[in-house]
Amino acid sequence: MTQKTVSADSGSTLQTIRNLWPYIWPVERPDLKLRVLYATLFLVLSKLVLMLVPYGFKWATDALDGELVAPDWIPALLVAPAMLVVAYNFARIAQAGLNQLRDALFARVGQHAVRQLAHKTFVHMHDLSLRFHLERRTGGLSRIIERGTKGIESIVRFTILNTAPTVLEFVLVAIIFGFTYGLSYVLITAATIYFYSWFTIRASDWRIQIRREMNDSDTDANTKAIDSLLNFETVKYFGNEEMEARRFDGAMAGYERAATKVWTSLGWLNFGQAVIFGAGMLAMMWMSARAVQAGEQTLGDFVFINAMLIQLSIPLNFIGFIYREIRQGLTDIEQMFDLLDVAPEVVDKPDATDLVVRDGHIVFDNVRFAYDPERQILRGISFTVPAGKSIAIVGPSGAGKSTISRLLYRFYDVQDGSITIDGQDIRDVTQKSLRAAIGMVPQDTVLFNDTIRYNIRYGRPDASDAEVEQAAELAQIGDFIRSLPDGFDTMVGERGLKLSGGEKQRVAIARTILKAPPIQVLDEATSALDTATEQEIQQALDFVSKGRTTLVIAHRLSTVIGCDEIIVLKDGEIAERGTHAELLAKKGLYEQMWARQSEAIEAERKLREARETDDMGVIVRKTPSLPGLTPETD
Repeated sequence: MTQKTVSADSGSTLQTIRNLWPYIWPVERPDLKLRVLYATLFLVLSKLVLMLVPYGFKWATDALDGELVAPDWIPALLVAPAMLVVAYNFARIAQAGLNQLRDALFARVGQHAVRQLAHKTFVHMHDLSLRFHLERRTGGLSRIIERGTKGIESIVRFTILNTAPTVLEFVLVAIIFGFTYGLSYVLITAATIYFYSWFTIRASDWRIQIRREMNDSDTDANTKAIDSLLNFETVKYFGNEEMEARRFDGAMAGYERAATKVWTSLGWLNFGQAVIFGAGMLAMMWMSARAVQAGEQTLGDFVFINAMLIQLSIPLNFIGFIYREIRQGLTDIEQMFDLLDVAPEVVDKPDATDLVVRDGHIVFDNVRFAYDPERQILRGISFTVPAGKSIAIVGPSGAGKSTISRLLYRFYDVQDGSITIDGQDIRDVTQKSLRAAIGMVPQDTVLFNDTIRYNIRYGRPDASDAEVEQAAELAQIGDFIRSLPDGFDTMVGERGLKLSGGEKQRVAIARTILKAPPIQVLDEATSALDTATEQEIQQALDFVSKGRTTLVIAHRLSTVIGCDEIIVLKDGEIAERGTHAELLAKKGLYEQMWARQSEAIEAERKLREARETDDMGVIVRKTPSLPGLTPETD
């Protein structure tokens, strides 16, 4: 179900309710619609009973004063003071019961609306492009969604359950005062309500800006806290705990100032409302007291008007509360509405079909792409990955290697040229079917804060435990998992921090083995590992790639020696291409990169051997001859 959204600044409350109405009156849920009808019935009944409460007080007072004159057809027992006191209190209890029954019936309706809109926002967030998520802050987004769902609940509850009955009560009070005591009482009541509402709206509008400042400070503080905790290790590496605490405290100081303003302004608002209502009540009580002295009204009338006004003060005060809650709710959800209004950068065509992979033949044809119009990343790239073969993409940092894998996954759409799989342009097929056909082992494997079993099964959620364990064996991590106290049920921690880099990579490989896709992308899968671990992981990667069309994005050239073809990128263009031996023979860019990495690997090997053979455990670390630097000993 697709609903149009509205910004809090551009739409009225009525417009917002129109947008929320399909969730409050869901077509596909007749049981919830029936609840709305029953809730409305009890709402009206509660207000009618509420109007009888002051009458019970008036009749009991007149009966005690000896001024109650009842028709002859009413039994004397029913108009006795004790019976009228019982009836008065029974009406109050009945009215409260009807209100609670109304709220109980509507609770599921309101929560259903919150759930549906929260689900819609969550799905929309996953539909947005990678560019959007790279530019946004996770902590800020989570806070926006959290406040937005609460704001939706406030709007649904207060507009439906409180605005309508409050208006109904005002109408009933005006009718009773007009017919019983005259037009002057109606005019004073109307003037009191008008000035009370006008003051409340003006003051609440003033407080909305303060509320926005508080929300911004709250979002900023939450973002800094989550960002700092997610980067716990980095904070420890540099000993910057105090700096992080100062950043967080600075954000909380802004929240403290804004929150103080919010509560101070609320005090002024409540005081102003009390003054306006007190003035209206004073005028009407003074008129009623004069009428009692003149014999025009009974003491019961004086008590009745006082009780009616006190009773009126509750919904009248609630009008201010309702307006504030609705306005604050609109403020809280305006950013959520803004998120819903963000159009996904990559969308399926209306006539998109599922990708049909026959052989897994991939063709990049004159592909051009830029994240920013001012900086072109790929400049007319063309190459083919034959079915069942492996093609490696190498080159200096910033050459556009990882961009190629992102384009293949359709995280972005090419701006010129095309990418096809078995002759099908990937822009013409559904994203779901495209990504189901591709397996990815990334450089930085991020795991969910759940069990190892859950993270491996993420490759194919319907896989059995036996299949999960078999995938772990094939990824050469089964023995390690079984050595853990909880085995496959071991929690991996936030982003998998409890596992080493090599262990995380093996989990990622097991996940991809379980998915069993016809096309495989290895995006610098071993660049973050040491040479020894890289060699172990490479064996598992070779197994994953066997018989599959494989695109290898590599930084370490030692991992691509066995590829069928190696493409060397430079500044977004193909500088060289060929097998490992052919490229070395060309004595070009690839040969230079190979020579540098070979020297680095040899230096690493010698250092490792020196550490292993040093009987004293003292290593002399040679450093470059730079000013201020001298060799050190560990």
